Amino acid sequence: MKSKKYARVDEKRCVACGACTKVCPRGAISVVHGCYAKVDIDVCVGCGLCGKTCPVGCIFPVERVVEA
Repeated sequence: MKSKKYARVDEKRCVACGACTKVCPRGAISVVHGCYAKVDIDVCVGCGLCGKTCPVGCIFPVERVVEA
């Protein structure tokens, strides 16, 4: 069962520093073409470490949509 939340990145504010990729325990975050971070929502467990580490505060938790 997946967590109720996952991380989302505001790509316009992201500075691609890579801090989030280093703290993610599941390796769910990667920096795309040196431009912005991207979260693999199928791997993300919603722990929030990336959001706490982000120096510009562009990563935030989002509720998963439960498919019935």
